[in-house]
Amino acid sequence: MTAVEPGLSEPAIIRVAVVDAHVLVAQGLAALLARADLEVVATASTWEDLLAHPAMPVDVVVLDPHLHDGLLIATKVRELTALGMGTVVLSRRTDAASVGSAMRAGARAFVATSDSPGDFVAAIRTAASGGHHLADHHADAVRTARSGPDAGLGRQEERALVLYSAGRSLREVAYVMETTEETVKSYVKRARRKYRLLGVDIGTRQLLRNYAATQGWSAPD
Repeated sequence: MTAVEPGLSEPAIIRVAVVDAHVLVAQGLAALLARADLEVVATASTWEDLLAHPAMPVDVVVLDPHLHDGLLIATKVRELTALGMGTVVLSRRTDAASVGSAMRAGARAFVATSDSPGDFVAAIRTAASGGHHLADHHADAVRTARSGPDAGLGRQEERALVLYSAGRSLREVAYVMETTEETVKSYVKRARRKYRLLGVDIGTRQLLRNYAATQGWSAPD
């Protein structure tokens, strides 16, 4: 297990936000953390609700990477980092792509839902003090993960491509994004063009799904 980095001190009170697609899960995690003397000041079931919560910013955000909104976990981690918050990713998926994408983006910890409560609490405390926490079996995944090029997608292009890569129809993606099918088609086309310029061919649905799997993109089933 990675120790707290030298010279970093743990704050007396750690303010935590929990965002999980399932409300009962978020409330259960909040109760567990409260018993560990961590102050859970916000719970949310969507990314937008998290960012809009009056308690934000906090010290650490416990982030569910499966919020079904089409935004990549890396995008969310980078945004939280830019706001001065540490991210602990709590996921049921522990494949190399999922772990690697989160940690490369700047997450301070990755915890599997199969890990122990003690490990989860330790990860939050380490993240709050500025260190990094990664169990050995997850560290192996980071080393073997394949990192794709940054295509420089816009936020809406990213959402459309990720949702579409999960098997949704253009109509379904348009419904989630509250826009038209033609607009979604335009987003996907532009995103594919940007990847093609980098030498990545995702021009067919199958190629797109295969690439999404290698990158650990979090999208609805």
